[in-house]
Amino acid sequence: MYQILLVTLGVFSIHGILILLIIFSSRKSDALLRAPLLDLMVGLFTWIPWIVIFCLYGWHGLLGCFIGQMAILSSFCNIHTMLHNYKGPTIKHTLNQIVGPTRNHFGLLISLLALPILLSVRLGQILIYPLLVWTLNFPKYKDGDWINISRQKFSGLVGHDLVWCLYCDWMTSIYSFGGEMLRNVESFWCPIRFYDGKKCENCKIDFPDIKDWTPADGSMTDVTTLLNEKYPVGSTSPRSWYGHPDRKKK
Repeated sequence: MYQILLVTLGVFSIHGILILLIIFSSRKSDALLRAPLLDLMVGLFTWIPWIVIFCLYGWHGLLGCFIGQMAILSSFCNIHTMLHNYKGPTIKHTLNQIVGPTRNHFGLLISLLALPILLSVRLGQILIYPLLVWTLNFPKYKDGDWINISRQKFSGLVGHDLVWCLYCDWMTSIYSFGGEMLRNVESFWCPIRFYDGKKCENCKIDFPDIKDWTPADGSMTDVTTLLNEKYPVGSTSPRSWYGHPDRKKK
């Protein structure tokens, strides 16, 4: 029990110091809110303490780490709201009225279960996709153009609303960047429409070039012809999905 309390207080204090450094730093700190520095900041608030504490104190320490992180999260929400003395409408209050406070907060906690999954997706974006750029000349991207957060600039977003909107801001970054990478992968290796028409209809949101893929009742000749058309032999252009902005420049 003493070990859990010690780790809880330690994580609470370290995270509190990090928050103060971000809040009171200069405008140049915007660099902390874009990849790659944003990846470091997310790591310091999530997986880095998990690994360090687990290696030092085992499962008891990890429990204390989670408690400390949740405590600083709750404390920041309350303190930030008091400091801003905001009296206007809030997302929290509105959704509490729509679904009830218990369901609303429980739903937010459930969304945290996706955090390890999103972190693993981000790791793949950093370590795996660049290998495809090097191997197959897939398009390069500036991670900071996709992985960034900015909702802290929105007027009236304080405390609880600010924290969870920034979490969604980051999640959207991971999802959209991963989707962009997958569009390149799918269009390059498997440009064949699905037999399930409903699936095609659903997927066109994330794969807008599906209309240009080979029809499900087509032939392998159609597929290879399409590939040769979209990725000519000897071309030095990045092998992007068919609706990628770099193709519209030509």
